[in-house]
Amino acid sequence: MTRRNNSFARAIPIGAYIFIICSCMAAAQGAPPPPAVSVVSVVSRQVTETGDFIGRVVAIDKVDIVARVSGFIKERNFTEGQQIKTGDLLFRIEPDIYKATVDQQNANLAKAKATEVNANLQLQRGQELVRNQNIPQSTVDQRAADQQAAQADVLQAQALLEQAKINLGYTEIRSPVDGRIGLANFTVGNLVSPSSGTLATIVSQDPIYVTFQASEADVIEYKHRIAASADKNPHVNIHIKLPDGSMYPHAGRTNLLDVQVQPDTDTILVRAQLPNPEGMLIPGGIVGVLVERGAPQSLLVIPQSAVQLDQAGRYVMVVGADKKVEQRRIVTGVEQGRDIVVTQGLKEGDLVIVEGIQKVHPGQIVSTSVAAVN
Repeated sequence: MTRRNNSFARAIPIGAYIFIICSCMAAAQGAPPPPAVSVVSVVSRQVTETGDFIGRVVAIDKVDIVARVSGFIKERNFTEGQQIKTGDLLFRIEPDIYKATVDQQNANLAKAKATEVNANLQLQRGQELVRNQNIPQSTVDQRAADQQAAQADVLQAQALLEQAKINLGYTEIRSPVDGRIGLANFTVGNLVSPSSGTLATIVSQDPIYVTFQASEADVIEYKHRIAASADKNPHVNIHIKLPDGSMYPHAGRTNLLDVQVQPDTDTILVRAQLPNPEGMLIPGGIVGVLVERGAPQSLLVIPQSAVQLDQAGRYVMVVGADKKVEQRRIVTGVEQGRDIVVTQGLKEGDLVIVEGIQKVHPGQIVSTSVAAVN
């Protein structure tokens, strides 16, 4: 029994020795490295306060192409969807019958002119004969009436010739505006007439309108702001947010405030004009409209990716000078593309985490790197 107890006693120091060795090895290896996060600095930027509206894209010019004379379509000289210039030939209606009508009216005009010449000569002879009393005055009067009737026939023939030429010109249907042409509702060989309806539709694309509805309160605030401004300029700048959330690269300017309130919505229509060189804005589309309100102000902005939301509201995770993470409650303002204005809770130069937020918690020490700013 004594020998066994001595062996057990010698075994205890050996186990402790192993534990000490393992502890030293763990200490030598060190603790896990702090989590890596990407941060950006809170910056001050010139920001213009804006109002948000929902707008609709509207073409400045929209033309429904129709036939003005009857006939069979002989040619279609465009590709559906292509850009069209003013004066481009779109359709050609068979012109033969209209050319024949022009020739006929030319002949009628020549005949009427010949009749007029004869009536003038007859009147001149009658005026000479009546002076010698060789014919009665009533005959001269009749010849004068015939001469005036011949002049009227010439005017009528000229008018009919002009109408025939106009109808012949209508066999060539040309674009009255620049823009894009849509689907052709009739193809070559179809009989068309003024009652056939729209052959195709052309919409202008650059520049383009965006219309939106503003409340009476918005309009009153706008008028007060204009009255208080120095230049009294009634037009304001607008910016467009596309359906995919991106900002349209070209700014616009309002050019119309409607003269009456729409009774069904109690709103007033506002219209703005924008350049559209890339054709990105399509007539009929729905877009977001940001209307500038007042002069730019210096405000703090951070990326929207830094902002988190819980039941208590919005917050960001801030990295202090000691590399420790701090949760900071904030109050936000208007969005500025991928950034957002912060009105309370941060100061310029604070470092907010934009990547790796899920890996950290308040009070934790982190390793930081500066995130790329787009």
